Amino acid sequence: MTRARGRLLPSGSRRPGARVAGPRVAAGLRAHRLHRARRFTRRGLGAGKRFVRRWVLRFYTRWRRSIQVRIVIWTLLISGVVVAILGVFLMQQITNALLEGKEKSALLQLDEGLGVLRRELAPGRVPEVTLKDVTNQLKARSGPSGLYEVYVRDTREQFSGGFTTNEVRHQSVPERLLEQVRDDRIGTRHSTYSEISYVGREPVPGLIVGAGDGRYELYYLFPLTQEQHTLTTVGNTLVGVSAVLVVLLAGIASLVTRQVVIPVRLAAQAAERLAAGRLGERMKVRGEDDLARLATSFNEMAGNLQDKIVELQELSQVQRQFVSDVSHELRTPLTTIRIAADMLYEHREHFADPPVGRSAELLQSQLERFESLLADLLEISRHDAGAATLDAESVDVRDLVLRAVGDTEGLAERKGSKLVLQLPGEPCMAEVDRRRVERILRNLLVNAVEHGEGQDIVVSVGADRDAVAMAVRDHGVGLKPGEAQLVFDRFWRADPARARTTGGTGLGLSIAREDAQLHGGWLQAWGAPGKGSQFRLSLPRTAGAELRGSPLPLVPPETELPRAPFTGGLTSPDGPISLTVPEQPGPAPEPHPPLPGPQHASPDVRAEAGVAARDTEVIGGPVAGGSGSGLRPRPGTAGLRPVSEPEEGR
Repeated sequence: MTRARGRLLPSGSRRPGARVAGPRVAAGLRAHRLHRARRFTRRGLGAGKRFVRRWVLRFYTRWRRSIQVRIVIWTLLISGVVVAILGVFLMQQITNALLEGKEKSALLQLDEGLGVLRRELAPGRVPEVTLKDVTNQLKARSGPSGLYEVYVRDTREQFSGGFTTNEVRHQSVPERLLEQVRDDRIGTRHSTYSEISYVGREPVPGLIVGAGDGRYELYYLFPLTQEQHTLTTVGNTLVGVSAVLVVLLAGIASLVTRQVVIPVRLAAQAAERLAAGRLGERMKVRGEDDLARLATSFNEMAGNLQDKIVELQELSQVQRQFVSDVSHELRTPLTTIRIAADMLYEHREHFADPPVGRSAELLQSQLERFESLLADLLEISRHDAGAATLDAESVDVRDLVLRAVGDTEGLAERKGSKLVLQLPGEPCMAEVDRRRVERILRNLLVNAVEHGEGQDIVVSVGADRDAVAMAVRDHGVGLKPGEAQLVFDRFWRADPARARTTGGTGLGLSIAREDAQLHGGWLQAWGAPGKGSQFRLSLPRTAGAELRGSPLPLVPPETELPRAPFTGGLTSPDGPISLTVPEQPGPAPEPHPPLPGPQHASPDVRAEAGVAARDTEVIGGPVAGGSGSGLRPRPGTAGLRPVSEPEEGR
């Protein structure tokens, strides 16, 4: 019967128009079910793998971070191995002792049986006793518990299997034991371990001993069921006791380790709080043991550090106050000296003695340098006192670069260096302090000109959605390993024997770094001996935003790739200029979408920098006279790709 819409139909009948599932449909259903089963199996295996991987990762993390966990696990492993070895040794000793006692008892029983066999089957005995009667008599001596079975065999009857008790198969006696008893002299006892087979019962392990008196052979078969049960009980007891012992040892190790680890953890936490600036952090001292001495030594160290830090802070405060006071006090006499020096400088041509006029010029130049040093000292004192403020406004950083280039082009011309600008075609708007960023760029450019050895100086600008970056690259003497961090120290010089030719104060890069940090940005340096150096300024687009990466790389690409010659048809008064530009590996980067802001740099900036309006990246030779004749557009360089910031450079 089949069911169709609630009513039964006879078997073999179907409704009119109903479809019959063919072999293809059935095969498709089977394939679908198989596919679903495989999919569920894969999902289950994947979930199991993820579960195992997660727990393994957790265990590995705990293993690496916790001394207590490692000690407990090692205690478990070592104690487990030791207890296992001892357990095997004890089981072996117990088994040997039990079987040796059983074998001695069996041999004594065999001797008694041989005596009964000789006495009962002695020739001429009246009444006559059969071999079967003797077998039953020997069996009766085993007691009601049936300690052993008996097998007696007449050696004169070749085809007789002998007599056994309790339906024991005579095949239970191994052939090797039969041969030993048959071949050895009368009364020699032999033993072996073998299975005892019964008719209609499962075989059991047993001890078989045998001996002969020339006419008959007597075998005792001792079942070892009780001994096997005893050994099993002893083994289970040893396993249980060993497991409990291992767990107890692990617990003891955990407790003992905890007593040692807790003070160490407290010391680590106190050290972390001390490193975070909480100089009054101390450890509690309990007792007089090694851990108490550790806490005492830590407290003494923390106290000494606190005293030294407070002393250094006071000295630093005195130093900052001294610099600030001296800088302010020098302004009044410097102003007076400046007025007198200006008057002498204006009338230097009217002095009858030429050396006097030259002295007026030297006085004027040195006063300018002294004023610059005094201004830098005042700026440093503001940063040290935390009084420096940020006057942020939305500007196009390309304008700031052009201003800085315009201020530095004269110095670059005198040093024989060519300025190469690489600017994106779209505006690079950012909320920055115009004065401070221009000062940073001027410091970087002056530093590049001084150490550039008359080589090209490349100024690059890049931007992404979150940050803007400016890089100044020179091809001069470069920096030695480790000097990239020292260049920002106050009054630091890479080569003390090198004369300063640009009138710098030694504070420019230090102030530049302070200005960059005031913006929440980075000022970083890279250099290699003989390959020049590069300084990169990275700033967030929005004031106060966190900077996560820089649009420009810190290490110039040409230091890792061969530099290909580039001739862009540039000219100078001395003839054509041949520039070397690093080739970018791989496909050309996709340009960034236009960024918000004005579409062109401000006209006054172009006029001041002497550069015509440009919508593409600009590469040029010496910017002379503000004409911009040495500048040419370079297509295909707009839209620089951002690069992630290395951790150590932040």
